Amino acid sequence: MMNKNRQETLKQVAAVHRDNLRKNLQHRLEVARIQGNENLVRQLEAEASYLN
Repeated sequence: MMNKNRQETLKQVAAVHRDNLRKNLQHRLEVARIQGNENLVRQLEAEASYLN
């Protein structure tokens, strides 16, 4: 039982971590677009593709 709870907790932590990565990346993309930094936008879009 404890092992199952631990596995579920680890899954939840991983999901929260991925969500935080996506949110951070989205913010970085918005800032790069506002600044007109096309090179950084392309790099961040590639990173987004990797995360999805």
